[in-house]
Amino acid sequence: MIVTVLPGVAAGRIEAPPSKSYTHRALVSAFFAHRPYRILRPLVADDTRATRRGLRQLGSRIQVVRGAWSIWPAPIRRSSRTIRIDCGESGTTLRFLTSVAAASGRRVRFTGRPSLAARPIEGLVRCLESAGVTVHGSPSGSLPFELAGPLRPGRFTVAGSVSSQYVSSLLLTLPTLEGPSTLEVLGRRVSEPYIAATLAVMAAHGVRVVERPGGWSIPGPQEYQGRRFEVPGDASSAAYLWTAAAVSGGRVTVDGVPARWPQADRLILGILRDAGASVRESARSVEVRGPVSAPFSVDLTSAPDLYPLVGTLGALIPGTSRIRGAAHAVFKESDRRSATIDLIHHIGGTCTRSRSGLTIQGAERPRGLRLRGLADHRLVMSAAVAATAARGRSTIGEARVVRKSFPGFWTALRHLGISAREDA
Repeated sequence: MIVTVLPGVAAGRIEAPPSKSYTHRALVSAFFAHRPYRILRPLVADDTRATRRGLRQLGSRIQVVRGAWSIWPAPIRRSSRTIRIDCGESGTTLRFLTSVAAASGRRVRFTGRPSLAARPIEGLVRCLESAGVTVHGSPSGSLPFELAGPLRPGRFTVAGSVSSQYVSSLLLTLPTLEGPSTLEVLGRRVSEPYIAATLAVMAAHGVRVVERPGGWSIPGPQEYQGRRFEVPGDASSAAYLWTAAAVSGGRVTVDGVPARWPQADRLILGILRDAGASVRESARSVEVRGPVSAPFSVDLTSAPDLYPLVGTLGALIPGTSRIRGAAHAVFKESDRRSATIDLIHHIGGTCTRSRSGLTIQGAERPRGLRLRGLADHRLVMSAAVAATAARGRSTIGEARVVRKSFPGFWTALRHLGISAREDA
């Protein structure tokens, strides 16, 4: 399905959709709580459904009602039957449930879409193998593969430069093992705010870890406490709405993004300030008012999901902007660095790629876009943001891919006054 977007001014007030990152973490916490549990305001999207399905396969009973998911603990039983978990396109599902499955002692076969098979998992799999988990499958550690626990407590070492989800997966699971563990992270840690989000959810459930040089000491066994978790609003989704206001010269307030929960993509607010937008933050809402006119320079190592959106922002501002870091953006649903360069050129900007990042020369007169077949949700949403400030109509597809993280994206744009018509 193609969406036709007309240029316009994004203006209004809107509630942020629930956070995808926190919904995933709440699901894993519910699994380890071993008591009836409720997740309030979960994000209902393709990726979070994949994690929910995976936990059902591991034995949890989950009832879906409007505005909440009720979860009952998986029965403790041994079985030689192989469980199959289809992760769809969700890297978070694959990485989080790999550790959960290993700790469960069940034999589990992981599968997923071809795009997911290209995303790295080997470092995490090899780490689990060193702790007693048997793995069969691709020699490179990619999908499909099969594993069987039990996972033993001990000393775990994992690289921090490929994905923060390796670290989060282990942090969430290791406290539940029958003994203490240590987790050491080698090299520079990418996407650190996502690790902070994991630790915040663990702390909210009474799970203790002790930070030490290079990693953490993790007492075990521990049980996740509590019976409910309310998912905060999503800064990642709000980033597109704030940026639409900034580039179109509008004014948008997004409610329900509490500052007390770490979220990597709040970094966009500082970038928009540097670009000349007005940003006003309160405890639960953020207002952004455009226009933007100043080129900027930013390191996206901590927030790689912003890569296409920030590249789009640079393409819409005359002058030279720079993006540094976030080399791991090439391992996302697509090679987002190359795809961002392509998007910049379609807008009418130019771009030079170097080892350190991108140098963007923004367009004086941003062009309407003619983009079909985009398979990455963040590229589609970034293109739609660019379309609000383009000269002439834009056609963007595939419209449906936003269901991966922000199913209500097109509705949200229309709520803010942007014409976005979906055509079969």
